[in-house]
Amino acid sequence: MYKKHLVSSLLAISLSTMAAASWASAGHGNSEKVSDADVDRTITVEAGDMWFDPEDIEASTGETIKFEITNTGGIEHEFTIGDESAQEEHRDMMQEMSEGDGGHHMSEGGDGMASVTIEPGETKELVWTVPDSAKSLEYACNIPGHYESGMYGNVTVK
Repeated sequence: MYKKHLVSSLLAISLSTMAAASWASAGHGNSEKVSDADVDRTITVEAGDMWFDPEDIEASTGETIKFEITNTGGIEHEFTIGDESAQEEHRDMMQEMSEGDGGHHMSEGGDGMASVTIEPGETKELVWTVPDSAKSLEYACNIPGHYESGMYGNVTVK
C-alpha cells in the first residue's frame, strides 16, 4: 500500500513540474523562428507589477519586431500580443486554468497572437510579425487580475 501511494505521489509531482515548465517556457505561443537579420526592430519592454513600460507602441503591418521583455516586478507576468477578442479569449482561458487543471495550452493561431511568460527578474524575447489584417491590437498580461489592474498597452498599427 505504501509503495502504491509513493508511486502515485511521485507521478503527481512529475506531472505538476512538467505543467509548470511548459507554462513558463520561453514562448508558449510564439512558434515563429526568425533570424536577427529578419527582425525590423527591437523594442525593450519592462513588466512591473501591474504595468508595462512603454504603455503604447506604434507598428506597421508586416513589420517583424523582437520584444525584449524584462520582468522587474516581484511576481510572474505574461506578455501576450493580439487583437482585443483574442486577448479576451486568452484571459478567459487563463481564468479557467487558475480554477482548474493548471495546464497551459496555447498556440499561435491565425489571429497573429503570441505570448511569453516571464518570471520575476527574467528577460525573455518574443519575435512577432504584425499581421496584414491588423487594425487594433494590444499587449497584455492575462494572468487573472493583472489585466483588470491595468497591465496592458495599445499597439497603434500604421
